[in-house]
Amino acid sequence: MNEQALGWDDYRVVLAIGRAGSLNGAAKTLSISHPTVFRRINAIERALGVRLFDRARDGYAPTPAGEDVVAVAIDLEARIDALERQIAGRDERPAGTVRIATTDTLLAGPLPPLVAAFRARNPQIVLEFAAGNSLANLSRREADVALRPSGDPPENLVGRKLARIAFAVYRARSQRRADPETDAWVVPDDSLSHLRMARWLAERGHDRRASLRANGLVALRDAAAQGMGLCLLPCYLGDLSPALARVGEPIAELENELWLLTHPDLRRVARVRAVLDELRDALVARRDLFEGRAGAAESRGRSRTGKPR
Repeated sequence: MNEQALGWDDYRVVLAIGRAGSLNGAAKTLSISHPTVFRRINAIERALGVRLFDRARDGYAPTPAGEDVVAVAIDLEARIDALERQIAGRDERPAGTVRIATTDTLLAGPLPPLVAAFRARNPQIVLEFAAGNSLANLSRREADVALRPSGDPPENLVGRKLARIAFAVYRARSQRRADPETDAWVVPDDSLSHLRMARWLAERGHDRRASLRANGLVALRDAAAQGMGLCLLPCYLGDLSPALARVGEPIAELENELWLLTHPDLRRVARVRAVLDELRDALVARRDLFEGRAGAAESRGRSRTGKPR
């Protein structure tokens, strides 16, 4: 086997298949088509004169030779990423693109006006958002900054906790009263069953009265606003919706933390530093919203069933 016959793009293909265990997964990672990945891996194996993966019904498993190539690819990737971060750290211009990994709830809730204000002050910086439930790998430059709820941020990242995140039950404002024990609910589907809020709903049997399930909290918010059922939401999302009203106080056992993170090699990059500083200040200034105090006055004016006192 002659590994020198491979270029970096070839190693990326092998590494993507090795990590995903399938051509479809590798295609998504590389942003190319399934047939392209299929052609590439076949050409790579022909060039090396050895099979790198065993094809099975449940996916692609690396052969011993494939494991060797994947190991080399991982080492190359780490070296290239480290070099890119080192080069980026020399950039003192507050200009360019900053990739921010966050959640759809933050993008649908408090972030838009903060982003607009940032852009007005920093027109040379383009913000590129990636919303998802998993933490992007900042070491591999999948993102430059992560803004996420987390109780245990990765040790290889640096940053700070900005606020506590409170959760509460919400009803449609058009709904005159609410009874969490008998009313219908809109709840997360099985893809979000790992969330603490999903377990909380299941433990109380609220999920058994579900009128709708969805794989995102923004969709649940919108369904609750239409009167389809009660909904459990972070207060920063529920309190900002004029169509929703709280049912009771925030639930202490569901509290989480909001973290702003980056890789140590990137924190001195001017454009990344600008994003970190401004997001930190703007979000800390809205701490009451995240910690459930922004809607406290309304919540105190209502009983736990949602009826005016």
